[in-house]
Amino acid sequence: MQENLVQKIVEEVLQQVLKNQPSPQHDGKIPIGVSARHVHLAQAEVETLFGENYQLTPKFELSQPGQFAAEETVVIAGPKGSIERVRILGPARSLSQVEISWTDAMKLGVKPPLRVSGDIKGSSPVTLIGPKGGVVLNEGLIIAQAHIHMSPSDSARFQVVDGQSVQIKVEGIRPIILSNVIIRVSERYRLEMHIDTDEANAGLIQQGAFAEIVNAQAKEQMNVKELPPVVSQAEKPVSYQFDKKLLSQVEVLEIEAQEIVVPKKTIVTALAYDKIRELNKTLTIRSE
Repeated sequence: MQENLVQKIVEEVLQQVLKNQPSPQHDGKIPIGVSARHVHLAQAEVETLFGENYQLTPKFELSQPGQFAAEETVVIAGPKGSIERVRILGPARSLSQVEISWTDAMKLGVKPPLRVSGDIKGSSPVTLIGPKGGVVLNEGLIIAQAHIHMSPSDSARFQVVDGQSVQIKVEGIRPIILSNVIIRVSERYRLEMHIDTDEANAGLIQQGAFAEIVNAQAKEQMNVKELPPVVSQAEKPVSYQFDKKLLSQVEVLEIEAQEIVVPKKTIVTALAYDKIRELNKTLTIRSE
């Protein structure tokens, strides 16, 4: 557990260093990352699949700061078939989510919705099998909508905003245009467009290719369903009692309450403090 806390602090320090650094510029070009099927797990599911108190083992770092591909894999099972050795991406999240392509969906015999990553309410059920057990998720299986991660400085450079829909073009031996690509802006993001393997195969796109925004649709004109908040403002709790040993910006983003109350011994990272101020939240130290 202590090792996990140290790793989390190191990740946040790296994000703090990278926070104000602009992404590499390629004359208006956006690097493309082809995202194969993968799984995000909450810690509860990690332990069900791999054992009590189990921690994911980083295999290699991903392009987004603090994210990694884990050594661990699982089996995804559906009504018509299964797919083995599906990679888990870490660190553990608050909710479990499985992202596949439409080709994968046909093999499994399921019909997951096309969703922005993180929007899993009402999505398809899925069964996961690990070495120590299995998990049936009532929702969480999606086909991830193509999107572009970027920092606030990149957002200003491309003149787009978070949640905006854009059209992009990829040159090559089979040029392709993709519409309704969603912009996602955060200080912790590096510039990269994510597409799935079906989209990549359609345009013969490989890792290392670049995209270009050719049409940025104004947000107020978007014909995209705005994602409703999971909890309305009136329903949000006023105070949240946080009892873990480390409060990072990830937890701050997940906590909906206006006030976060932590024990005196809890470590609060620099990025967590920044995020609390940015979101106009209140941090209260609880005397033991």
